[in-house]
Amino acid sequence: MKFAVIGSGGVGAYFGGRLAQAGHEVTFLARGAHLAAIRERGLRVFSTEGDFEIPEARATDDPSAIGPVDVVLLAVKTWQVAEVAPLLPPLLGKEGAVLTLQNGVEAPDEVARVCGRERVIAGVCRLMSYVAEPGVIRHAGVRPSVEFGEWTGGPSVRAQALQAALDGCPGVAAKRSDDVAVALWEKFLFIAPFSAVGAAARKPAGAWRHVKETRALLTEAMNEIVDLAQARGVKVAREAVDRTLAFTDKLPEDATASMQRDLLEGRPSELEAQTGAIVRLGREAGVPTPANAFLYAVLLPSERLVRGAF
Repeated sequence: MKFAVIGSGGVGAYFGGRLAQAGHEVTFLARGAHLAAIRERGLRVFSTEGDFEIPEARATDDPSAIGPVDVVLLAVKTWQVAEVAPLLPPLLGKEGAVLTLQNGVEAPDEVARVCGRERVIAGVCRLMSYVAEPGVIRHAGVRPSVEFGEWTGGPSVRAQALQAALDGCPGVAAKRSDDVAVALWEKFLFIAPFSAVGAAARKPAGAWRHVKETRALLTEAMNEIVDLAQARGVKVAREAVDRTLAFTDKLPEDATASMQRDLLEGRPSELEAQTGAIVRLGREAGVPTPANAFLYAVLLPSERLVRGAF
């Protein structure tokens, strides 16, 4: 299959690299020093699932040079989706689709507004990885997985082909779903509170997840997301909170989320698409979200400062 990776950071480069390792034609859209390093030395990935290299990785900074593909792996940050969405339609082949891999729950609809709902495969990925240096990805924890499904619902030939492609990749677990909205919200249930509490505590998971008061805040923030999902007609079970807490407890002591790292290192983050979205969607649905509202209020000054709002 032919793939384009839009957003060649820790997520896009990992999954795109695994697809290239499995023999698929993958082109990475990158820029700056990262692009230069991939062109000069190839893509290198250090992973708990096994290190690998793509010595002659295809990479460009020009979307028009990629040509029609079967699947676009959209792995940009959530706040970049609206910016890159107009670039996507020319990349899609006759039956091509965009696989959204963003944190949060709104990216599939953002892409659908530009490409059409029938062109969207919504995805949920799980892994902890980042760009260690230009051209180098480090996968530090969580077994990499992708759960995905047609945004219009039901099975499709292309989703089955994507499943087969991902099944052939070492270091990747793949699952196709006929109701991917539940998976999106269950991932949201983990990533938004984990990111926000970690950023507010300014410490990795091992330093705060068993502190009674902080854990109570985390649990309340998770329960608010279940309330919100159910109010929007998404069948997320209350038991998902206990499963997510158990998952959080098994993460490495030094685990942090990308939103947390961005906020603490002075970069634009996904705050608005995660904690901010919970507060906004809760207000629209009439669902109280006091824990998330508190976390949003605490973190918002840092986000606005780095974006030049002051």
